[in-house]
Amino acid sequence: MTLNTAAQEVAQRLRDGMAHGVLSFPLTSFREDGSLDLDAYREYLAAQLATEPGAVFPACGTGEFTALDEEEYGQVIAAAVDVAGGRMPVVAGIGYGYAQALRFARIAEEAGADAALVLPHYLVKAPQDGLVEQVRRIAAGTRLPLIAYQRDQVAFTIDGLRRIAEIPTVIGVKDGHSDLDRLQRLTLAAPDHLLFFNGAATAEVQARAYAAVGVPAYSSAVHAFAPEIAGAFFTALRDGDDERVDTLLRDFYVPLVELRDRVPGYAVSLVKAAARLRGKPVGPVRAPLTDPAPADLADLEKLLETGLALAAGR
Repeated sequence: MTLNTAAQEVAQRLRDGMAHGVLSFPLTSFREDGSLDLDAYREYLAAQLATEPGAVFPACGTGEFTALDEEEYGQVIAAAVDVAGGRMPVVAGIGYGYAQALRFARIAEEAGADAALVLPHYLVKAPQDGLVEQVRRIAAGTRLPLIAYQRDQVAFTIDGLRRIAEIPTVIGVKDGHSDLDRLQRLTLAAPDHLLFFNGAATAEVQARAYAAVGVPAYSSAVHAFAPEIAGAFFTALRDGDDERVDTLLRDFYVPLVELRDRVPGYAVSLVKAAARLRGKPVGPVRAPLTDPAPADLADLEKLLETGLALAAGR
């Protein structure tokens, strides 16, 4: 099965973008009372996209997709499309069960998104037939090209992967399991048109290992608050500057992971706190996430200073 024309075009734009920049997963801006702040979001997003990431993925995990209602979701996607202005692909997060995922997909279509990232479905574990059927039903109800995200309760076998790859609008798979033996088997079995993305938490820490099994593209949560650091790492990795990669990993990324692992939910709330430390208008996280404790915030501020100095070559 070959991709339809629209899916081929989006896949090629993603390939081109991934060759020169990280994949941006922007935060969603909220006011102190928890309401959506679209003006602040647009301001923040414009600054992020000025750094020319390979693509932008609004309303995904870092963007607190699960905390948005449908109206807010549509506003966030429409703002991202407008700010991106066609410079890079806009891939909207969609999720829950297939019926709700379809509602979000149709909203994203109307807002002008180029593709959708199918986040893991809610709660239930399912057999391969069900995982494949979930993707098929979503694909049947939207024109958007799809990237399937496997993590948590979603994990495709080689057979399952081949079956979703036969769907004419499925252009890729994002992996968050970090089982590199299994991922290597999947990449070897996949058709040539299928894109793969490193979706591990703080993906830079595993970027070299993923690249070694044929998955060089990765999402960067660090880009959401420090494009300078994310860009420095991407360039060093691309250019084979192992010494610089090691320095950035040892002195910034690994300590960031250790800080992130102190409290559940810090994978998002630390990112948002770091953006606020840099004066970005992103506001607090929404429940059930919580903002970092003062001691953790102090450690984050020191680590951010270290990372920015490293990115600047100091």
